[in-house]
Amino acid sequence: MSTWNPANDVDLLSGSEDEEDIAMKRDYHGREAILFVVDANLQTAGIGRLMEALNIIRTAFISGMLVNDKDLIGLVFANTKHSPLPLEASCVETIVVPENCAVFLPLRQLTKPIVEHYLEFMGTVESQFATEYGLVEPDGRGKFDLMIRLCIELLEKCGKKLNNAKIAYVTDVDTPHLPSSNEFQAALQKAIDLEGKEFEFHVIPMNDDFDYGPFYKEFITLSRAIELDAFVEPDPSLLREMLADRKLKQDFLRRCLGHFAFHLGPNLSMSVQYYNYFQRRALPRKVQIMRRDNSVVSTKRQIIVRKHEGEEIKHEYQMKANQGWYKFDLGEKSLRLTMTRMDMVRNMHKPHMQLLGFKHRSALPEVLYSKPSNFMYPDDQSIIGSKRLFRGLWERCLQREKIIVCLFMSKRKSIPRYVVLVPVQVDKSEVKSYRSQLCGDGFKIVYLPEAKHIRHIDMCDWNNTANSADDEKVDFFQKIIKRLRIDYQPNLINDPSLDYLQANLLALSLDITTDSKGIDELLDTTAQDKRIEKYMPDYERLFDVEAVPAKKRPAKASANGASSSKMPKIDMKQIESYEFVEYLIAEERLTSCTVAQLQWILQKHFDENLPKSSPKDRLVKCIVALSAGKAGT
Repeated sequence: MSTWNPANDVDLLSGSEDEEDIAMKRDYHGREAILFVVDANLQTAGIGRLMEALNIIRTAFISGMLVNDKDLIGLVFANTKHSPLPLEASCVETIVVPENCAVFLPLRQLTKPIVEHYLEFMGTVESQFATEYGLVEPDGRGKFDLMIRLCIELLEKCGKKLNNAKIAYVTDVDTPHLPSSNEFQAALQKAIDLEGKEFEFHVIPMNDDFDYGPFYKEFITLSRAIELDAFVEPDPSLLREMLADRKLKQDFLRRCLGHFAFHLGPNLSMSVQYYNYFQRRALPRKVQIMRRDNSVVSTKRQIIVRKHEGEEIKHEYQMKANQGWYKFDLGEKSLRLTMTRMDMVRNMHKPHMQLLGFKHRSALPEVLYSKPSNFMYPDDQSIIGSKRLFRGLWERCLQREKIIVCLFMSKRKSIPRYVVLVPVQVDKSEVKSYRSQLCGDGFKIVYLPEAKHIRHIDMCDWNNTANSADDEKVDFFQKIIKRLRIDYQPNLINDPSLDYLQANLLALSLDITTDSKGIDELLDTTAQDKRIEKYMPDYERLFDVEAVPAKKRPAKASANGASSSKMPKIDMKQIESYEFVEYLIAEERLTSCTVAQLQWILQKHFDENLPKSSPKDRLVKCIVALSAGKAGT
């Protein structure tokens, strides 16, 4: 994670204190916006490359609608010959659309009609895009600075408050203008405007041999206010995969769970923040709807305080939940604590972390099942210089293979936990996966188990000499284990229940069929069968034949397919005789009769009618009492 590397930080001491305070303030409220800009030059390499770019945006539209439908998404075509109006022509009346640019979709919240309109447009791209949009003549180079100005204007006039806005430019051209032209310098000037507006600019190359050097390297470094040498060229294939999966929105700002102070000692602290390695699944909120029209039922909670004098209400008023109080008697006095005072008692300590000591890395087990780990990284929002101090501590722990034992209070009103900070760094492996970029250099927060988390299990039931196997059987299964090893990557497997829910939503709303196999994509059962096929004779020789458990007898099916109802144990003809009823009472076998039979006995022999909802024990007691009274008379 190069964002907290002190080598890439600006000099915080160069500005005034007021400028530093303004720079440190960050607004966490607002929506996220991503504006897609597709270069019309993609059609010069064949309509297939343009369709590939539009399919990436299609996937981003659908996944964005499922992840967070509150985000704003727009689409603009650049370097076009014609500039047709969007479906909502009135939305661009206050926006100056330059030549060689076309607004297909202004920044809007994704809805079903918008996605359907985009899908219909994709069906006509191959036949109508060249005539409806075309390519700017003569060399396919429009004015890049005017396109950036259009994007800035669309983001500023979207009508919503934004806290994270991105421009994703999809192209396969290394430079929009010749280096010696005036348009080249004007385009670089727009990078400074992006840095002032705090809008992020991303280039999504559609070819793997894309060269950032002629233009985009300098443009991106100017827009992000970093040094030219600090720019690292990303892998184009990973960028395309991230764009389709909407991972551009999951930056550290959005994934942060909280900010707190890390106290290293007396008068020595630094500000840090932490987040989850894996996000929890987001299921839709359950609501109640009316049966007649499927309208959502809105509930409202009210707290009414009444003062009674006898049976008369003397005074009545409505109050809020935070205006309540706790009242209890202490001796002869009555004490009342308001909710404000209770919150003051609960919030005596702010979220923080206290360093306790250091241990060697070997003292920590490889796996602890107490609680999932978190990731911690620094920021300079409240304590300037935290990034430099954090990096020094992180590098020292890596060099000496040390871990840090701390006491961590993650949020207000929570119980402090003992944790261990394990230094981790970016994996330098050659495996290219965009999900590996979600973690970086920092400390992994490992929660230590307590006494209540440890279970004492008696292993003597199975781990004894009676269940031991000889060396030949152990060697046999060692061979099987080696043959059946797989490359298990849990970060590539999505939540099955969430995938099933999203598949149903897409099928109902957009008539899109999806097939997610989950863990089956990692397994090749045919190859596994071939690997262990030659070991099956040895398995049958070494181990006994497995006993197949007896199957349960299925229930008798009735004519309509449902299970048949219970048959009465006593025939109706038998209970017509009162002598037989007396025999059942003497033998205490009335419970063998059904409820309907007991009701019939009361009506036939005792002329009594009880409610149909009466339980069986009440009917039996009533029959016994009536029979005893009849015998006494």
